[in-house]
Amino acid sequence: MRDMSWFEQRGIPTVAWTAKTFVEDAQFSANVFGCPELAIAEAPEPFTNADPSRIRAMVDEGFNTVLEALTKDREVMRELPHFALDVSSPDPILEYHGRDQMDCFDTMQTAFVKAGWSDGMPLVPPTPEKVAAMIAASGRKAEEVVGIYSPGFGIGTVEKIAANAVMAGAKPETMPVIMAMAECVLERLLALRTFSMSTGPQAPIVLISGPIAKQIGMNNGICALGPGSVSQVNISIGRTLRLIMMNIGQSYPGISDMDTIGSMSKFGACVAENEERNPWEPYRVSKGYSKDVSTVTINVPYGICELFDFENHDPERLTDTFASAAKNLAQVQVANWIVNTRGIGAGIGQYYGEPQHLILMCPDHARAFHKAGWSMRDIKESLYKKARAPFGQVMNNRPRASFVANHPELQWLWEKPETEISLSANPDCFDIFVVGGDAGRSLYNYGGTLSITREIKIPGK
Repeated sequence: MRDMSWFEQRGIPTVAWTAKTFVEDAQFSANVFGCPELAIAEAPEPFTNADPSRIRAMVDEGFNTVLEALTKDREVMRELPHFALDVSSPDPILEYHGRDQMDCFDTMQTAFVKAGWSDGMPLVPPTPEKVAAMIAASGRKAEEVVGIYSPGFGIGTVEKIAANAVMAGAKPETMPVIMAMAECVLERLLALRTFSMSTGPQAPIVLISGPIAKQIGMNNGICALGPGSVSQVNISIGRTLRLIMMNIGQSYPGISDMDTIGSMSKFGACVAENEERNPWEPYRVSKGYSKDVSTVTINVPYGICELFDFENHDPERLTDTFASAAKNLAQVQVANWIVNTRGIGAGIGQYYGEPQHLILMCPDHARAFHKAGWSMRDIKESLYKKARAPFGQVMNNRPRASFVANHPELQWLWEKPETEISLSANPDCFDIFVVGGDAGRSLYNYGGTLSITREIKIPGK
């Protein structure tokens, strides 16, 4: 819809084929990109997974709409489209009344859910006093604009970020982390617009490395991803990012967020590095930062797989286990290079880099690798070599046309479908972060983006 809006604005008549389920989403995007009158040809169902005869029939049924849109003048839309969920509020300060404060609290929760401002769980009332305390902890002015948040081009001020942080249950001492996180997610390499509107279950995971994690009480051990009181700080930071995406970026389910099923990860995910049990250099140092600072990193995986291995201390056997997860061809970004331009930093659609699969490595596995003399680089190179699959299997659920367009030099593979190919472009397509408690259970996060890291700035320092 973005590209089609640009064509229209350049005087090139354009029509968007859209399944019925996505019509409101298409109208939302066209409106955001300044072309609310963009013509839409509605199909009763998506073209995906349909046989060619069914697609042909749907196109035939809607062809008159396409013909009319391309041959007749369209009136400029004078009134913007109305959406099923109206998330705007005419008042900067809202009041809720009831028999007592608990009744007021319940009334507020009901109103926030109805307005679409809720992630589905109870919210902390963002009172002026609490928001002011968060703003003060940021060391910045309330009206300062941190950035413009996709998909709705929402203006993200410090005050808005602070209000969402309060609603998520975050405390003022977490505000430096939240501000760094709010800036990090704007990095174009993360393609916020894409994962905010995707039909996939992509969700950001926030990684904190450095002394601030301990200072604000983050959990880096048992059940670091939650739930539980021990992970309250982690949970509140991760939840803040989801509320920022919704209430500033306007990523609302069914209007702009078209996730087919959803994911528990989308409520928010945030962990701190278990630096005491990381046998290698701290994560932030591996990213080029000083050991004395703290950093926030965001990666946006599509899904998670347990890496269970209680048996092995031989690093080769361990990477055999890890590589078995890396061979999951049902994950969209596994072997993505085969249908896209290769290389970190090369433009890939709305992504601008080869996605990195994030391994949350438990201390037991990290110790076994390190004791055997392996570096993190050794692990990445081993996974790169072992994560392979036959070309024919790889192409089963991938578009042939994209492979033809991006890799003319590899077309000989059609004649030898049994040829094994690498499922990653290079060893840097893996990232490793040590976290968790005892027992040999790590987590493999199927990459959607690069891991982007930013320093956390402490006010007054």
